[in-house]
Amino acid sequence: MEILRIVVTGPVGAGKSTFIRSISEIEVVDTDERATDETAQLKRKTTVAFDFGRLSFGPEMALHVYGTPGQTRFDFMWDILIRRAHAYVLLVAAHRPAEFRAARSILNFMSQRASIPLVIGMTHMDCEGAWSAEDLTLALGYGSDYPPIIPVDANNSSSVSEALVTLLQHMMSVQVRA
Repeated sequence: MEILRIVVTGPVGAGKSTFIRSISEIEVVDTDERATDETAQLKRKTTVAFDFGRLSFGPEMALHVYGTPGQTRFDFMWDILIRRAHAYVLLVAAHRPAEFRAARSILNFMSQRASIPLVIGMTHMDCEGAWSAEDLTLALGYGSDYPPIIPVDANNSSSVSEALVTLLQHMMSVQVRA
């Protein structure tokens, strides 16, 4: 069986755990614990190690989807997960520009450890103050060359599926160009 390992990363509250719960065909393995720092202002629980879900495509192929913690104090898990990944999704809450710097730091961290395809998923696009894709790419430090950037509703399995399809298509296009 061919297994593709996909990492879903992003700042706290971007929707990583929800993304994986929306698409996994198995009960998601999570490591959620009560938030005890500034994260508690956003949500009661937070991921402290990783989330894991699976999605099979017949008997010969499966996606193993790993979610990272959003807090930098758990960045050792980012390192462990990204080094074995085939591709990743960076989720960014489009309505919280104060977190774009954290998203940029995560992006830099990941790109220093693995040169693999990525897709940027903009979550919370329905919230007031959500930034456009063009403005977000600038905030993340991109010029004219940037990875696919798409809106993602982490609560909607169809939207999450579309994000994964976009990532897989991007992976194939990168392999064709190489």
